[in-house]
Amino acid sequence: MKKLLILSGKGGTGKTTLASAFIKLSNAKAYADCDVDAPNLHLIMDQSVEPIETDFYGLPKAEINQDECIQCGLCQQNCRFEAILADEKYKVDDFACEGCGVCEAICPVGAVSLKPSIAGELMLYSQDAVFSTAQLKMGSGTSGKLVTEVKKQMNLAAKDAKLAIIDGSPGIGCPVIASISGVDLVLIVAEPSLSGISDMERIIKTAKSFQTKIAVCINKFDTNLENTEKIRNYCKQLKLPFTGNIPFDPEAVKAINSGQSIVDVNCAAGQAVKKVFEQTMSILEERNQG
Repeated sequence: MKKLLILSGKGGTGKTTLASAFIKLSNAKAYADCDVDAPNLHLIMDQSVEPIETDFYGLPKAEINQDECIQCGLCQQNCRFEAILADEKYKVDDFACEGCGVCEAICPVGAVSLKPSIAGELMLYSQDAVFSTAQLKMGSGTSGKLVTEVKKQMNLAAKDAKLAIIDGSPGIGCPVIASISGVDLVLIVAEPSLSGISDMERIIKTAKSFQTKIAVCINKFDTNLENTEKIRNYCKQLKLPFTGNIPFDPEAVKAINSGQSIVDVNCAAGQAVKKVFEQTMSILEERNQG
Protein backbone atom coordinates (compact mmCIF):
# COMPACT_ATOMS: atom_id res chain seq x y z
CA MET A 1 0.00 0.00 0.00
CA LYS A 2 1.36 3.41 -1.01
CA LYS A 3 0.72 6.07 1.61
CA LEU A 4 0.40 9.76 0.80
CA LEU A 5 0.32 12.11 3.79
CA ILE A 6 -0.93 15.69 3.38
CA LEU A 7 0.42 18.17 5.92
CA SER A 8 0.67 21.88 6.57
CA GLY A 9 2.76 23.81 9.04
CA LYS A 10 -0.31 25.70 10.27
CA GLY A 11 -4.07 25.37 10.38
CA GLY A 12 -6.34 26.85 7.73
CA THR A 13 -4.12 26.29 4.69
CA GLY A 14 -6.61 23.97 2.95
CA LYS A 15 -4.99 20.67 3.88
CA THR A 16 -8.26 18.82 4.46
CA THR A 17 -9.79 20.39 1.35
CA LEU A 18 -6.90 19.01 -0.69
CA ALA A 19 -7.08 15.60 1.03
CA SER A 20 -10.78 15.21 0.25
CA ALA A 21 -10.15 16.16 -3.39
CA PHE A 22 -7.33 13.63 -3.70
CA ILE A 23 -9.53 10.90 -2.22
CA LYS A 24 -12.20 11.62 -4.83
CA LEU A 25 -9.77 11.85 -7.74
CA SER A 26 -7.90 8.66 -6.84
CA ASN A 27 -11.02 6.74 -5.78
CA ALA A 28 -8.91 5.71 -2.79
CA LYS A 29 -10.07 2.59 -0.99
CA ALA A 30 -8.32 3.60 2.21
CA TYR A 31 -8.03 6.98 3.86
CA ALA A 32 -7.60 8.41 7.34
CA ASP A 33 -7.95 11.62 9.32
CA CYS A 34 -5.03 11.85 11.73
CA ASP A 35 -5.96 15.25 13.13
CA VAL A 36 -7.29 13.59 16.28
CA ASP A 37 -7.62 16.85 18.21
CA ALA A 38 -10.06 18.32 15.69
CA PRO A 39 -10.98 15.80 12.96
CA ASN A 40 -13.05 17.26 10.13
CA LEU A 41 -12.53 15.09 7.05
CA HIS A 42 -15.80 13.30 7.81
CA LEU A 43 -17.67 16.56 7.19
CA ILE A 44 -16.79 16.35 3.49
CA MET A 45 -16.60 12.58 3.00
CA ASP A 46 -20.24 11.56 3.27
CA GLN A 47 -20.60 8.30 5.20
CA SER A 48 -23.85 6.35 4.88
CA VAL A 49 -22.90 3.70 7.45
CA GLU A 50 -22.42 3.91 11.19
CA PRO A 51 -18.80 3.59 12.33
CA ILE A 52 -17.35 0.82 14.46
CA GLU A 53 -16.34 2.66 17.63
CA THR A 54 -13.55 1.57 19.98
CA ASP A 55 -12.46 3.22 23.23
CA PHE A 56 -8.86 4.40 23.29
CA TYR A 57 -7.04 4.18 26.60
CA GLY A 58 -4.25 6.67 27.15
CA LEU A 59 -2.37 7.48 30.33
CA PRO A 60 -3.82 5.99 33.53
CA LYS A 61 -5.32 8.35 36.11
CA ALA A 62 -4.95 8.28 39.86
CA GLU A 63 -7.95 7.40 41.99
CA ILE A 64 -8.29 7.79 45.78
CA ASN A 65 -10.26 5.22 47.78
CA GLN A 66 -12.09 7.39 50.28
CA ASP A 67 -12.75 4.45 52.61
CA GLU A 68 -9.01 3.81 53.01
CA CYS A 69 -7.67 7.40 52.85
CA ILE A 70 -6.34 8.66 56.23
CA GLN A 71 -6.18 12.33 55.09
CA CYS A 72 -2.41 12.57 55.61
CA GLY A 73 -1.97 14.90 52.64
CA LEU A 74 1.23 13.30 51.35
CA CYS A 75 -0.25 12.79 47.88
CA GLN A 76 -1.11 16.47 47.54
CA GLN A 77 2.27 17.62 48.91
CA ASN A 78 4.21 15.49 46.42
CA CYS A 79 2.10 15.95 43.28
CA ARG A 80 4.12 18.16 40.95
CA PHE A 81 1.10 18.64 38.68
CA GLU A 82 -1.14 19.97 41.47
CA ALA A 83 -3.70 17.33 40.53
CA ILE A 84 -4.73 16.46 44.11
CA LEU A 85 -7.51 18.69 45.41
CA ALA A 86 -8.35 19.07 49.09
CA ASP A 87 -11.90 19.96 49.99
CA GLU A 88 -13.63 17.91 52.67
CA LYS A 89 -11.74 14.93 51.28
CA TYR A 90 -8.77 14.50 48.98
CA LYS A 91 -9.67 13.86 45.34
CA VAL A 92 -7.98 13.79 41.94
CA ASP A 93 -8.44 16.34 39.17
CA ASP A 94 -8.52 14.08 36.07
CA PHE A 95 -7.61 16.94 33.74
CA ALA A 96 -4.43 17.75 35.69
CA CYS A 97 -3.36 14.18 36.51
CA GLU A 98 -0.52 12.88 34.31
CA GLY A 99 -0.59 9.33 35.68
CA CYS A 100 3.00 9.51 36.95
CA GLY A 101 2.24 7.25 39.94
CA VAL A 102 4.00 9.28 42.65
CA CYS A 103 0.82 9.51 44.74
CA GLU A 104 0.32 5.75 44.51
CA ALA A 105 3.92 5.07 45.56
CA ILE A 106 3.94 7.50 48.47
CA CYS A 107 0.54 6.68 50.05
CA PRO A 108 1.28 4.92 53.38
CA VAL A 109 -1.98 2.93 53.39
CA GLY A 110 -2.32 2.11 49.68
CA ALA A 111 -5.42 4.27 49.23
CA VAL A 112 -4.28 5.60 45.85
CA SER A 113 -4.18 3.51 42.68
CA LEU A 114 -3.77 4.13 38.96
CA LYS A 115 -6.80 3.18 36.87
CA PRO A 116 -7.14 2.85 33.07
CA SER A 117 -8.65 5.99 31.59
CA ILE A 118 -10.46 6.48 28.29
CA ALA A 119 -8.61 9.24 26.41
CA GLY A 120 -10.49 9.13 23.13
CA GLU A 121 -12.45 7.13 20.64
CA LEU A 122 -11.42 5.36 17.44
CA MET A 123 -13.92 5.24 14.57
CA LEU A 124 -13.79 2.99 11.51
CA TYR A 125 -16.15 3.40 8.57
CA SER A 126 -16.14 0.47 6.18
CA GLN A 127 -18.26 0.47 3.03
CA ASP A 128 -16.88 0.87 -0.50
CA ALA A 129 -13.74 2.25 1.13
CA VAL A 130 -12.15 2.17 4.58
CA PHE A 131 -12.10 5.44 6.51
CA SER A 132 -10.22 5.52 9.82
CA THR A 133 -10.45 8.45 12.21
CA ALA A 134 -10.53 9.29 15.92
CA GLN A 135 -11.43 11.96 18.43
CA LEU A 136 -9.23 12.72 21.42
CA LYS A 137 -11.08 13.71 24.59
CA MET A 138 -10.67 17.29 25.72
CA GLY A 139 -7.64 17.65 27.97
CA SER A 140 -6.24 14.21 27.15
CA GLY A 141 -2.66 13.52 26.11
CA THR A 142 -1.05 10.74 24.06
CA SER A 143 -2.30 12.23 20.77
CA GLY A 144 0.65 10.68 18.94
CA LYS A 145 -0.25 7.22 20.20
CA LEU A 146 -3.85 7.70 19.05
CA VAL A 147 -2.65 8.73 15.57
CA THR A 148 -0.62 5.52 15.43
CA GLU A 149 -3.77 3.55 16.28
CA VAL A 150 -5.72 5.36 13.52
CA LYS A 151 -3.13 4.31 10.94
CA LYS A 152 -2.91 0.77 12.30
CA GLN A 153 -6.70 0.44 12.16
CA MET A 154 -6.71 1.59 8.52
CA ASN A 155 -3.88 -0.79 7.55
CA LEU A 156 -5.60 -3.81 9.09
CA ALA A 157 -9.01 -3.03 7.57
CA ALA A 158 -7.72 -2.25 4.07
CA LYS A 159 -4.93 -4.75 3.48
CA ASP A 160 -5.66 -5.00 -0.25
CA ALA A 161 -5.81 -1.25 -0.93
CA LYS A 162 -3.15 0.05 -3.29
CA LEU A 163 -3.27 3.67 -2.12
CA ALA A 164 -4.03 5.40 1.17
CA ILE A 165 -4.59 9.15 1.54
CA ILE A 166 -3.88 10.47 5.04
CA ASP A 167 -5.03 13.87 6.23
CA GLY A 168 -2.55 14.94 8.89
CA SER A 169 -2.77 17.55 11.62
CA PRO A 170 -1.32 21.07 11.52
CA GLY A 171 1.92 22.01 13.26
CA ILE A 172 4.97 19.85 14.02
CA GLY A 173 3.94 18.16 17.27
CA CYS A 174 3.40 14.54 18.31
CA PRO A 175 0.41 13.86 15.98
CA VAL A 176 2.42 15.05 12.98
CA ILE A 177 5.47 12.98 13.90
CA ALA A 178 3.29 9.88 14.34
CA SER A 179 1.59 10.63 11.01
CA ILE A 180 4.86 10.87 9.06
CA SER A 181 6.17 7.53 10.26
CA GLY A 182 5.96 4.89 7.51
CA VAL A 183 4.51 7.02 4.69
CA ASP A 184 5.89 7.11 1.13
CA LEU A 185 5.37 10.80 0.38
CA VAL A 186 4.52 13.95 2.33
CA LEU A 187 2.72 16.67 0.39
CA ILE A 188 3.00 20.00 2.19
CA VAL A 189 0.32 22.59 1.54
CA ALA A 190 1.87 26.03 1.92
CA GLU A 191 0.24 29.43 2.25
CA PRO A 192 1.85 32.60 0.84
CA SER A 193 1.90 34.57 4.09
CA LEU A 194 4.78 35.36 6.43
CA SER A 195 3.52 32.93 9.06
CA GLY A 196 2.72 30.41 6.33
CA ILE A 197 6.29 30.49 5.02
CA SER A 198 7.77 30.15 8.50
CA ASP A 199 5.52 27.21 9.37
CA MET A 200 6.23 25.57 6.00
CA GLU A 201 9.97 25.72 6.72
CA ARG A 202 9.41 24.07 10.10
CA ILE A 203 7.32 21.20 8.74
CA ILE A 204 9.80 20.61 5.90
CA LYS A 205 12.63 20.38 8.46
CA THR A 206 10.54 17.93 10.52
CA ALA A 207 9.68 15.73 7.53
CA LYS A 208 13.28 15.72 6.26
CA SER A 209 14.46 14.28 9.59
CA PHE A 210 12.44 11.15 8.73
CA GLN A 211 14.19 10.91 5.33
CA THR A 212 10.75 10.94 3.72
CA LYS A 213 10.11 12.15 0.17
CA ILE A 214 8.61 15.67 0.27
CA ALA A 215 6.64 17.71 -2.27
CA VAL A 216 5.10 21.18 -1.93
CA CYS A 217 2.10 22.97 -3.39
CA ILE A 218 0.73 26.45 -2.67
CA ASN A 219 -2.89 27.17 -1.85
CA LYS A 220 -4.38 30.65 -2.40
CA PHE A 221 -1.20 31.53 -4.29
CA ASP A 222 -2.69 34.67 -5.83
CA THR A 223 -3.28 36.34 -2.45
CA ASN A 224 0.42 37.27 -2.33
CA LEU A 225 2.43 36.67 -5.50
CA GLU A 226 5.68 37.90 -3.93
CA ASN A 227 5.52 35.33 -1.15
CA THR A 228 4.45 32.67 -3.64
CA GLU A 229 7.68 33.28 -5.53
CA LYS A 230 9.65 33.06 -2.26
CA ILE A 231 8.14 29.64 -1.58
CA ARG A 232 8.96 28.40 -5.07
CA ASN A 233 12.54 29.64 -4.78
CA TYR A 234 12.86 27.97 -1.39
CA CYS A 235 11.75 24.67 -2.93
CA LYS A 236 14.30 25.07 -5.75
CA GLN A 237 17.00 25.78 -3.20
CA LEU A 238 16.22 22.57 -1.31
CA LYS A 239 15.54 20.63 -4.53
CA LEU A 240 12.02 19.78 -3.43
CA PRO A 241 9.43 18.88 -6.09
CA PHE A 242 6.82 21.60 -6.59
CA THR A 243 3.42 20.29 -7.66
CA GLY A 244 1.54 23.47 -8.47
CA ASN A 245 -0.43 26.57 -7.49
CA ILE A 246 -4.07 26.67 -6.37
CA PRO A 247 -5.90 30.02 -6.60
CA PHE A 248 -8.16 31.56 -3.99
CA ASP A 249 -11.66 30.70 -5.14
CA PRO A 250 -14.95 31.79 -3.48
CA GLU A 251 -16.69 28.93 -5.29
CA ALA A 252 -14.42 26.47 -3.48
CA VAL A 253 -15.47 27.99 -0.17
CA LYS A 254 -19.13 27.53 -1.10
CA ALA A 255 -18.52 23.89 -2.04
CA ILE A 256 -16.79 23.10 1.25
CA ASN A 257 -19.48 24.87 3.26
CA SER A 258 -22.10 22.71 1.55
CA GLY A 259 -20.18 19.53 2.38
CA GLN A 260 -18.79 18.94 -1.12
CA SER A 261 -15.28 18.38 -2.38
CA ILE A 262 -13.95 21.12 -4.66
CA VAL A 263 -13.55 18.59 -7.49
CA ASP A 264 -17.29 17.87 -7.32
CA VAL A 265 -18.05 21.34 -8.66
CA ASN A 266 -16.81 23.34 -11.64
CA CYS A 267 -14.43 25.87 -10.12
CA ALA A 268 -10.93 27.24 -10.75
CA ALA A 269 -9.51 25.80 -7.53
CA GLY A 270 -10.86 22.36 -8.38
CA GLN A 271 -9.24 22.44 -11.82
CA ALA A 272 -5.92 23.47 -10.31
CA VAL A 273 -6.10 20.71 -7.70
CA LYS A 274 -6.50 18.13 -10.47
CA LYS A 275 -3.15 19.23 -11.90
CA VAL A 276 -1.55 19.14 -8.45
CA PHE A 277 -2.94 15.64 -8.00
CA GLU A 278 -1.43 14.43 -11.28
CA GLN A 279 1.99 15.84 -10.37
CA THR A 280 1.83 14.36 -6.86
CA MET A 281 0.86 10.90 -8.10
CA SER A 282 3.73 11.01 -10.57
CA ILE A 283 6.17 11.74 -7.74
CA LEU A 284 4.64 8.99 -5.61
CA GLU A 285 5.14 6.50 -8.45
CA GLU A 286 8.78 7.59 -8.83
CA ARG A 287 9.25 7.08 -5.08
CA ASN A 288 7.98 3.52 -5.22
CA GLN A 289 9.91 2.64 -8.38
CA GLY A 290 13.07 3.91 -6.75
